[in-house]
Amino acid sequence: MNMTHHDRFLRLNVVLERTGLSRATLYRKIQSGTFPRQVRIAERCCGWRESAVTEWMNSPISYLVDDFSPRA
Repeated sequence: MNMTHHDRFLRLNVVLERTGLSRATLYRKIQSGTFPRQVRIAERCCGWRESAVTEWMNSPISYLVDDFSPRA
């Protein structure tokens, strides 16, 4: 998904609040490729593209990360 000029980064607490997921469930979904991966936005800071979270919220059951490959 391309980031548009209107896109912004959401921090963990905002993502959890918007999705209603627990932290453990969120990271489990990231591992399985059924939730967007976070993006490093600084050395010790990550966030999620708002557009990716919105896309997931529009279709959470059928969402799959396009370039998903399990991490070893």
